[in-house]
Amino acid sequence: MERVSLTRTVPANPETVTALITDVEPFMLAAGFDEVTLDGDNLGIMNRVGLFEIELDLEIVETDAVLRYEQRQGIFESMITEYTVEAVDAGTEVTATTEYSALDLPVLGEMIDSTVISRQRKKELNKQFDWLVEQVS
Repeated sequence: MERVSLTRTVPANPETVTALITDVEPFMLAAGFDEVTLDGDNLGIMNRVGLFEIELDLEIVETDAVLRYEQRQGIFESMITEYTVEAVDAGTEVTATTEYSALDLPVLGEMIDSTVISRQRKKELNKQFDWLVEQVS
């Protein structure tokens, strides 16, 4: 299982940050995805990465995390992303962790390796963190 995890402090209280994260559609669009659809707990994401168009069918899952979603269908054998918040002196520390295993596409699997996925995911998470800071500034 591969893992990408980032943490950033947002200058706002945990309730405000939690409300922004759980407003799922704009929060996911902030990552730079080309399309986001939300229907109940069903979350669809479409993104063009280089020459490829990636579609993920995700399910929002209730846990202790502020937001957690798991892939139902997509390019990974499995993929889970979780966002947690914790109050700190400077505001709220937000941690986003994505764990995924092997690409589920034989041709793309050789062309898109873990390094590319990790770099892309860090870029998406940083955009979401930037958006959170912009929303509270």
